Amino acid sequence: MAARPRAHALSERIAAIGALDEPASALAARIRDALPEGGGLKDALSGSWLGHALHPMLTDVPIGAWTSATMLDLIGGRASRPAAQKLVGIGLAAAAPTAWTGWSDWADSEPGDDAVRRIGIVHAAANGSAALLYGASLLARRRGRHTTGVLLGLAGAGAMGAGGWLGGDLAFARGVGVDEARLHDGRVEVRAAAPVS
Repeated sequence: MAARPRAHALSERIAAIGALDEPASALAARIRDALPEGGGLKDALSGSWLGHALHPMLTDVPIGAWTSATMLDLIGGRASRPAAQKLVGIGLAAAAPTAWTGWSDWADSEPGDDAVRRIGIVHAAANGSAALLYGASLLARRRGRHTTGVLLGLAGAGAMGAGGWLGGDLAFARGVGVDEARLHDGRVEVRAAAPVS
């Protein structure tokens, strides 16, 4: 068996932080109370109407907008500043619905797995930090403080990268949002996870 990547050791360290359990469990319980099973909002956020989780699809909008803004900041020159500012704003507008879909999925998954509970709350904190940094970046840009806006955006990109990596760990290494994947007759069958009641 191949050795695990070094980055996996970091996610395992996060998964071992028991001090995260109490606040994370309390938050997840509040989310489940606010989004009861069978409710229209819960179904909309979970993606049941799509046949698969909605959260991974929505993450493309803030990640794409903010990454594009960063590229314009780094190589676009002065003429690209208005476009970069708009992209930061688009990413911020998309961050709230993206976060709510993620909170909904995580709250269903966390009771059954300590690692998911702990990594999920750190994933959310990293993404929340990214949104705050990009929000501050947008304010700075609007006030004519372009360099400050770019620096805040770069810090936001770092937080977004950390959050995205942890999200990948949750989905692909720990199977959050996927019940099981099996090789059957040369095809991979994936069935959506049933929510935890």
